Amino acid sequence: MSTIIDGKRIAAGIKTDLAERVSRLKARGIQPGLGTLLVGSDPGSMKYVAGKHADCQEVGITSVKKELPADASFDDIAAAVRELNEDPACTGFIVQLPLPKGINENAIIDMIDPAKDADGMHPYNLGELVLHVRGDISTPLPCTPRGVLELLHAYDIDLNGKEVCVLGRGITIGRTIGLMLTRNAVNATVTLCHTGTRDLSAHMRRADVIVAAMGSAGFVTPDKIKDGAVLVDVGVSRVYDEEAGRYRIKGDVDKACYDKASAYTPNPGGVGPMTRAMLLANVVEMAERHA
Repeated sequence: MSTIIDGKRIAAGIKTDLAERVSRLKARGIQPGLGTLLVGSDPGSMKYVAGKHADCQEVGITSVKKELPADASFDDIAAAVRELNEDPACTGFIVQLPLPKGINENAIIDMIDPAKDADGMHPYNLGELVLHVRGDISTPLPCTPRGVLELLHAYDIDLNGKEVCVLGRGITIGRTIGLMLTRNAVNATVTLCHTGTRDLSAHMRRADVIVAAMGSAGFVTPDKIKDGAVLVDVGVSRVYDEEAGRYRIKGDVDKACYDKASAYTPNPGGVGPMTRAMLLANVVEMAERHA
């Protein structure tokens, strides 16, 4: 029987622990606060930001919300970032992406105070991750790859010496998870695959673990994996369900793979809840470092 790696259950346990740590901080007069900057009214972004603030309420973190219209200028957005940098009620914050067309997202991310970078995606923090192959890291870590590693650790899946095939080279996880997997404490061997990879199926069939983050629904099929592989599904695609008459979220891993795998993350309900939990963890850790 394959093991279902339940992200909802593990994330709930993490949030319980974070709530206790927030209570201890409050007893010392320190109130953690998560800020969000939302530009425009994209339904997906609005829902995602609302979920983050619901999580904050659950663990006792203050919500600091900033919203701008879709026609906000680069200078308007930059001013809002500076305000969050300077706001003492905001321990850490995120700029919800994507930003409206024509706005230089990297330039905006560069303006975030690295010490308040709740997503762990500021160039300074990514640079610290590159440099620290060994030992502890005292800067925020990227939420999604951190969530994946925490999830596998919770299920006692040892990655030492394992072959990990990462599908997709996006900055959210594809380009960053390799940095974390190859740290001395994890010690995995990583192959990063993308649209230029030759004989992609051969790489996948050799892998002990596949991290699928392509955004291509059902791309990973049973013929492309070996028996007993661990499957981590990070892909998100909106696929129209004709029978139900509506769109559904589907991952990169075909469900037909589950019987062949030793363990897998469902999608939804796997990595997604862990990403949100790691965002909260980053904020609490920032407050603890400040304390």
